Amino acid sequence: MSGFQTKTVPAVASTAFPILIAISIVHLLNDAMQSTVSALFPILKESLHLTYKQIGLIAFCMSMTASLLQPMVGKMADAHPRPNILPLGVIFTLAGIVALSMASSLGAILLAVFAIGIGSAVFHPESSRVAYMAAGNRRGLAQSIFQVGGTIGNSLGPIMTAVLFVPLGQFGVIWFTIAATAGIVIQVYVAGWYRANMTMCASIKGGAPRASRAAALSRNRMAWVIVILVFLLFSKYVYISSITSYYSFYLIHNFGMSIANAQLLLFAFLLASAIGLMFGGPIADQYGRRNVIFLSIFGAAPFCLLMPYANLFGSAVLVVCAGFVLSSAFSIIVVYAQEMLPGNVGLISGLFFGLAFGLGGLGSGVLGWVADARGIEFVMQLCAFLPLLGVFALLLPKDRNATEA
Repeated sequence: MSGFQTKTVPAVASTAFPILIAISIVHLLNDAMQSTVSALFPILKESLHLTYKQIGLIAFCMSMTASLLQPMVGKMADAHPRPNILPLGVIFTLAGIVALSMASSLGAILLAVFAIGIGSAVFHPESSRVAYMAAGNRRGLAQSIFQVGGTIGNSLGPIMTAVLFVPLGQFGVIWFTIAATAGIVIQVYVAGWYRANMTMCASIKGGAPRASRAAALSRNRMAWVIVILVFLLFSKYVYISSITSYYSFYLIHNFGMSIANAQLLLFAFLLASAIGLMFGGPIADQYGRRNVIFLSIFGAAPFCLLMPYANLFGSAVLVVCAGFVLSSAFSIIVVYAQEMLPGNVGLISGLFFGLAFGLGGLGSGVLGWVADARGIEFVMQLCAFLPLLGVFALLLPKDRNATEA
């Protein structure tokens, strides 16, 4: 497939690092609160006697709520940017956290995670637009800074289980109202910057200089590219969901680990993902989006394929390596798609964040059924093949930057 040029992109503004850091911190707080759901899975499974199917249903409910709403929120933001919506997303998450801390049945838990899903749906598309605006011409780096906060927030889930939820139980979630309050305050500050830079937002809606290279692709070819990117998201996020939802159960079942220790190993995977994410954006800015997408997904395959057959030490090392390599793909996929359709930054952000949530939730739900039917070991063995689908990244058009000229 023919490539599209990136080397003539001017810097429309300097990179606004204070804003990027601010939204990254809120992303950390938001996703830390969101990760309380999966962090509670081992506790809820024991206290409410849930099956793997019901665990999968909880993950599915939250993820699909965010998945379906985010493209709509992003499209509305493209048409009518709303800075005031930024703190609103965290308010929904706060409501879900309070409800989750007191839920005593599966139905009540589903209502709580529905509210958390709404919070994520409101937060991510508009905040991703802010990252795009604040990036200058360093969009890979900006998206990595924004997303590393979320990855670190997600990585705190297992620590919360080990340190907070095991001794305090489900009600320990109430402590995250402090995080929600801090997130609301920061988002009010970011909304002020957003409002003051609405002229830049208008230039995003109208189309940036990068649009010229998107024009080199026909409508059909652009649709094909989006299909490939969605397929790559599927390979990444179903594998990620297999680890975040079921790896701790795998460790407990296969190696007799305690809940706390299993969660610490899951934390190591997520922390490695956060570290790897920070490498992906700058490398993609320098050497091309497609190259990093391919190496990130397909390059994780050897670690993923070996992990289900390793001993405890080997499993720990391999899952950490897989997390480090696999992590950077999403931020680069988002930037790649945004640059093809620069007049639809909110829609693209909402679509791909929504797909990430939806595919992860759908994967958790289906894998719960598989685990009940075939066992948790089979889930790990089956999902290990997913990163091989990263080979389809080679079908994407090359993005040629200055280093290739």
